[in-house]
Amino acid sequence: MKTTQIGTSAFVGSQIALGIMRADSHPVSEIAKLLQFAVDRGINFFDNADIYGGGKCEEIFGAALREAGIARDKVIVQTKVGIRNDEENHRYDFSKAHLIAAVDASLKRLDMDYADIVLVHRPDPLMDAAEVGDAFNTLRAAGKVREFGVSNFNPLQVELVQQAYGAPLVANQLQLGLMHTGMIDRGIHVNMTDPASVSHDGGIYEYSQLHHMTIQAWSPYQAGFFEGVFLDNPKYPEVNAKLQEMADKYHTSKSAIAAAWILRLPVSTQVIAGTMNQAHLQETIDGADIDLAAQDWYDLYYSAGHDLP
Repeated sequence: MKTTQIGTSAFVGSQIALGIMRADSHPVSEIAKLLQFAVDRGINFFDNADIYGGGKCEEIFGAALREAGIARDKVIVQTKVGIRNDEENHRYDFSKAHLIAAVDASLKRLDMDYADIVLVHRPDPLMDAAEVGDAFNTLRAAGKVREFGVSNFNPLQVELVQQAYGAPLVANQLQLGLMHTGMIDRGIHVNMTDPASVSHDGGIYEYSQLHHMTIQAWSPYQAGFFEGVFLDNPKYPEVNAKLQEMADKYHTSKSAIAAAWILRLPVSTQVIAGTMNQAHLQETIDGADIDLAAQDWYDLYYSAGHDLP
């Protein structure tokens, strides 16, 4: 398993990370076996969020880690906070009080003394950056969180939090995959007026490289924004045909090729695998060992419906 330095931190994480979003529909014993399977294959990075399963996913993950006998200091545990979604609230909340309370609640569910990394989940337009920075500094000083990052933030939003916090933010979790390439397209179509030239994220791809922030690619196999998985989907024959061609060439699976396509990018990158199926997870893991030729990367890009000016 190849690894990447997470931002400018001391953490070195596996390029394939396991997301725990779907753990709430599985027994602890099954997730324990999955975690051991992942660790045995080099995965040391696990991604949670306080809203996954209404908090149940964190509980199951913590219990499964203990049942599997995996040492806490051998893995990097990340969770995300900042979304309120209960009977009374459906909103983002980056207030200092909520962020601290949310981290405390996550640690209780995880049954852990600290989280290695905490991300704020989606930008809150009511965010007071000073409060966020104060919350981060308070949590870090208390030993509850070691590093912080963001999710789905554009560069100016990152800068607001960065300025208030002081220490480097280490990661930005963003949707990225072969058929969700906006952050790449607009860089290719510079000085053009076609739809692909429109910047929807303020240049987050280049910003991440300049500031040494790791991009954590979520939903890597989704076509667009929650439009369904493109792998083996008859709605997307061209990309599947090319993926199969590349899978045959590299003696692997289409899932591995799709993961390798992301990891070919010259930026610190992790692919978040959200499957609870060992066989499917193995296919994504295999992608970390593939070094796609540049022409193969472009041919896959074309097959997904993208072009060059």
